[in-house]
Amino acid sequence: MPSEDEIYQEHILDHYEDPFHRGHLDGATHAHEEKNPLCGDVVRIELELDDDGKIVDCYFQGDGCVISQASASMLLEEMYGKTVEEAMKYSAEDMLNLFGAKLTPNRQKCCLLGWKTMLQAVHSPVK
Repeated sequence: MPSEDEIYQEHILDHYEDPFHRGHLDGATHAHEEKNPLCGDVVRIELELDDDGKIVDCYFQGDGCVISQASASMLLEEMYGKTVEEAMKYSAEDMLNLFGAKLTPNRQKCCLLGWKTMLQAVHSPVK
């Protein structure tokens, strides 16, 4: 029987190697990009919001460690179909719990990069 750590590691690698909606969203209505200055990780999130404020499509792009890229994939899979209101209620603790593996404070910043980016993206219309 695999340990809890092994299950989390496999899930994380799955999201890193075969991410949910990695790429560019042609119909993006909102987008934002963040960089972690400590390690150089970058995440850009592009969202398509409908008139009711629902996330009808979402994609991410980025470059960085397994944690930052896998967590962005996990987050967008979780946020797909949610409203902006639901997304704004999603906390850092929720994100860390979704990621699952225990992380040092510096690695938590990698995990939370996509979450911080998403919180800005919902308020950043594409011109």
